Amino acid sequence: MTAAPHFEAAILTTAYLPPVEYFFAIAHSGRVLLEQHENYQKQSWRSRCRILSAGGPEDLSIPVVKEARRSRPIRDVRIDYSEPWLQHHVRALAGAYASSAYYDYYADDLLPILESKPAFLFDLNMALLEKLLDLLDLHTPISLTDRFIAPLRSDIPSCSQKNARSTEYQSLSCLGFDGRSRIQPKYKGESLLAEYGREQAYYQVFVNRDPSDRASFIPNLSVIDLLSAEGPDAGRYLL
Repeated sequence: MTAAPHFEAAILTTAYLPPVEYFFAIAHSGRVLLEQHENYQKQSWRSRCRILSAGGPEDLSIPVVKEARRSRPIRDVRIDYSEPWLQHHVRALAGAYASSAYYDYYADDLLPILESKPAFLFDLNMALLEKLLDLLDLHTPISLTDRFIAPLRSDIPSCSQKNARSTEYQSLSCLGFDGRSRIQPKYKGESLLAEYGREQAYYQVFVNRDPSDRASFIPNLSVIDLLSAEGPDAGRYLL
């Protein structure tokens, strides 16, 4: 098995019920920056997640209020509650995971956040993220960027721990991993877990009743898939 990574810091986008590799990056980072000064991008994990339904992988998307301007800051994006997406997501999650070992337990923590109907997408994602980190028992420090950070260049080495704790921690040289374009639905390469040899099959209700059957296992779905199957052991799966 390949040694697990250790990133001095990582920068990620906001995300809705993010995929497993998103939390793998958090678990193996000394600190995480969430980009709050970018422009909103459609068809990304910012407003969608991927679950495993009876029909196979299914994307659940949050509609946002349309505006005339072509680009807008992620913090300004409002959720469109005029569409019945919330009811659909709640039903879809229950249909996918109600028969799993732990879904009902975690639904009691997560569904009230959805049903509180925050106005802004970023606020909903943050509330869900905080709860998910608690459920996974992950304690990596999370902070928001105070300016837009340009994409990390692979030819710039990471900074020292001394600098990482200083006000320079947001400079490019202090970021060990930039997941903003890597952890996205359209990324064509393998997941972080696969890259580091940490992708292990676990029980999945519809396709993978035998965890040793790797051929039918569908990896890197929303962390809801992992939590529903592994329960209290989900956090250890990421290590």
